[in-house]
Amino acid sequence: MARGCYDKRMISTRTEPGLLAKLFALIAGVVVLVLGFMFSLILLTVVVVLGLGALGYFWWKTRALRKAMRENPKGGRDTGGQVIDGEATVVTEYRVTERIVLPHEPPEK
Repeated sequence: MARGCYDKRMISTRTEPGLLAKLFALIAGVVVLVLGFMFSLILLTVVVVLGLGALGYFWWKTRALRKAMRENPKGGRDTGGQVIDGEATVVTEYRVTERIVLPHEPPEK
């Protein structure tokens, strides 16, 4: 085949879609939009319910802390900078001295 010639099979003979095809496409588009909107509402509801559940759980777990803060407001008790109750671990201190020892000197014991 020479250059610039067209094969008849490659030429499109398509016609514009008919009224029935356009109507079907419109209905399919509306159905997809409605289903997407419904899915987004369900997802939003699930997220809100989970968020409220997490907030309720946090509120329930901090109720003792909130009660203690109401009974003992900041600055309510002045300890004068002393520790009333605490925990301590005794650590033995060792003093290490370093000294350069030359090869002909005996090391200290």
